[in-house]
Amino acid sequence: MLDVYYYDSINELFEKYKNNKFYFASKKAPNSYHEVNYNKDDFLVFGKETAGLPENLLKKHINCTIRIPMVDEARSLNLANSAAVILYEALRQNKFSGFKLYNNI
Repeated sequence: MLDVYYYDSINELFEKYKNNKFYFASKKAPNSYHEVNYNKDDFLVFGKETAGLPENLLKKHINCTIRIPMVDEARSLNLANSAAVILYEALRQNKFSGFKLYNNI
């Protein structure tokens, strides 16, 4: 239920989708993920669980960086949980377009 595409670089991806908005997840981001207005064709970009996204990429796109609020004692969520939290907020804002919503009550 997913089409997978491979690109040689993130710059190739940016060029192909130059009219789309990209959001970059980082614990260092100034914006909280829930403060963003997501559109259907936006991209959510996550880095490696061990290293995150490159610092130069984050600095270049600082206004489009997002974070999940954390307590001071926690380092971060794992990558799968982080992706799920942010993705479902984007889907919620877009009224779960393409999803079948059930009401079993």
